[in-house]
Amino acid sequence: MKPYLSIENLTQTFPDGAGGDLTVFENSSFGVEKGEFVVILGHSGCGKSTIMNILAGLAEPTSGVVVMDGQEVKGPSLDRGVVFQNYSLLPWLSTLKNVSFGVAARHPEWTKAQVAEHSTKFLAMVGLEGDVIRRKPSQLSGGMRQRVSIARAFANHPKLLLLDEPFGALDALTRGTIQDELLKIWGQMEQTVFMITHDIDEAILLADRILLMTNGPKARVAESVEITIPRPRYRTEIVEHPNYYAIRNHLVQFLGKRSKEMAGQQSEPGQSNRPTTVRIDKTDPQDDPEDKRPALRAVNS
Repeated sequence: MKPYLSIENLTQTFPDGAGGDLTVFENSSFGVEKGEFVVILGHSGCGKSTIMNILAGLAEPTSGVVVMDGQEVKGPSLDRGVVFQNYSLLPWLSTLKNVSFGVAARHPEWTKAQVAEHSTKFLAMVGLEGDVIRRKPSQLSGGMRQRVSIARAFANHPKLLLLDEPFGALDALTRGTIQDELLKIWGQMEQTVFMITHDIDEAILLADRILLMTNGPKARVAESVEITIPRPRYRTEIVEHPNYYAIRNHLVQFLGKRSKEMAGQQSEPGQSNRPTTVRIDKTDPQDDPEDKRPALRAVNS
């Protein structure tokens, strides 16, 4: 049975400016289950944002297909919501109207009062209430603008929520607060989420699985790392979990070394081009055999 979102043999090439073609990624295949939160990590130039644009219907692949809920993805749709790093709010509309215009398009049968009530509820879920919802984007801080973008995306109840480095332009404190709000809303909505980030710690905090891409050109999704840390997760506690640093070290090693070593490598004929599943669980005795090295002990000098 195919996953809820299925990416099959996706290839993207662009003209290289010298009369030839540049293959950004080649024959990439992976899936996302319904209600799953998946994050993709990789170096600049490996094609993460291009994959995001294809999933959103904003670009077409050179070859391959994307299927969501049994239907091929073709062009933009209200079934796929996108949150960009640069907010992408309409500057002439108020905070409330930036959310409600999409809700009205999604539910044309609703009255204005129903649209406003629904939009206000989702703004409140990201901590925007009172006179703030009457302000225009120019009157909001960067963190507030990103909250509006997140509320707008969730309020439309898309089948798939796409997050393109949504916290990259925010300071550390604001980023942490909005990450917590995102997790809270996602837990309530059970939304299917696909997210790009360059932040390893952010990925571990948010994701059910992390997809790792090799370096471009001819990049591919090489590994699918399960995050074996139970939810709910809290940033002040997650680092104490025995799996945290084991997973983090694996991600660092891949991005720092193996992503370059594996660059340009493709699956052998007849082999699957889907990512290798990686599961690290130090709470499982079978995954953490007893250390046979002699124990060290303190010795008085």
